[in-house]
Amino acid sequence: MAYPTAARPDLGTGPAYSQLRWATGLFAVALLIHGADHLRRGMDTISSTVMALGTVQSVLAVVTIVLVFTGHRWAAAAAIAVGFVSAAGFTLVHLFPDWFGPLSDSFINPPASAKVNGFSWFAAVFEIIADLLIGTAGLRARRAIA
Repeated sequence: MAYPTAARPDLGTGPAYSQLRWATGLFAVALLIHGADHLRRGMDTISSTVMALGTVQSVLAVVTIVLVFTGHRWAAAAAIAVGFVSAAGFTLVHLFPDWFGPLSDSFINPPASAKVNGFSWFAAVFEIIADLLIGTAGLRARRAIA
């Protein structure tokens, strides 16, 4: 959607916003790779709670991606929130032992039926790194426009 220059709710065009767009692109790739791993493993390998939380995260991630690439004024705030909350969530769900019951899809000693392999580890760690990058880029962009 094209906005008149005076009405455009954007973040600007400086280096901080360029970093946010770059981090968001990487975040989108990580989201797709992580999703592909879940499809490869089969959706029956995770609890309905993890599936519901993952669906909410995916929707919020897509909204964040759209906000960033349309230059919306809420883009930095969304990147901060979605990035850091997602990083914490994926770390707890995948990289901790199965301490959280239905909130866990632990890669620490998973059963064979979970179909966790090296690609699963790569996808989860890549997602967490991308989450931290978009959150950090969101902080920088927010500071730059404040």
